[in-house]
Amino acid sequence: MSVRRRVLLFVSLLGILAAAIAVPAGAAETRRTPADCAVALDCTADDIDLMSMAERLEFVRGMQSGPGAELGVSDRWRNIEGVITFFRDHGLGTPGTWASYVDAGIVEGIERGLALAKGMPGGDFGNPGSAKWATYITGDWANRAEHDRAWSEAEQASTEHGVVLAAHHDQYATDAEERFYQFSETYRWALRNRPVALNLLAVFGPLIHPDLAKARVPFYDWFTDVRESAPSYQGCEMAYGFAQLHPIEGVVGAAGLFLAYVTELFEEYQAR
Repeated sequence: MSVRRRVLLFVSLLGILAAAIAVPAGAAETRRTPADCAVALDCTADDIDLMSMAERLEFVRGMQSGPGAELGVSDRWRNIEGVITFFRDHGLGTPGTWASYVDAGIVEGIERGLALAKGMPGGDFGNPGSAKWATYITGDWANRAEHDRAWSEAEQASTEHGVVLAAHHDQYATDAEERFYQFSETYRWALRNRPVALNLLAVFGPLIHPDLAKARVPFYDWFTDVRESAPSYQGCEMAYGFAQLHPIEGVVGAAGLFLAYVTELFEEYQAR
């Protein structure tokens, strides 16, 4: 080999070495796919944050049809599908935003709850919703009220963890996002307080709509059915419209917000 060829080869090798040194550790790794995450059940909230909403929808569906089906809970997060579909359709929750991190905390909690329920290693990933989801998944719920309370408590813990995660990344809710978040709080309140909510509808229903009081049970069951995506999607549409305008004035507490949203929700229920 000539001197010139040896020099060119040496320079080329130096270039390859420099490029290798310049690449930070882990940068060459590919993002986790929804299919991989649904099988391994070990994707962190940061992994989930990198996913688009379309990918998260695929992930949640994969968890239900895969490990969820194995554990007899193949349809328990359809309402989460509705919320993620709404985000996808409206271009909300892009990676690195407040909404993205909050949603990632929720999805991570479900994922690790399934992992714990299956006896897989790895723990709860620091997500307090994980153990609650595992309890919900493996529980034998005697009635609808107990089932809904367990589901709500698990999602509440995962959601609050997502808010903390967002703050850790210096992401905070805008005024509109905070108002939208309050709707999700109202939904979880309704799941935890079935007797109270039904009593409110019996008393105030006639003032809201002439048919509401007598239809309060099927309406309430429709609105709070975690196995359906349409109510949560339509609820998000309604809540986001309100959130973009201004706060709902003259309303106190979750019960008050629930009644404030009922008029629009009942119209959606009748039109379905």
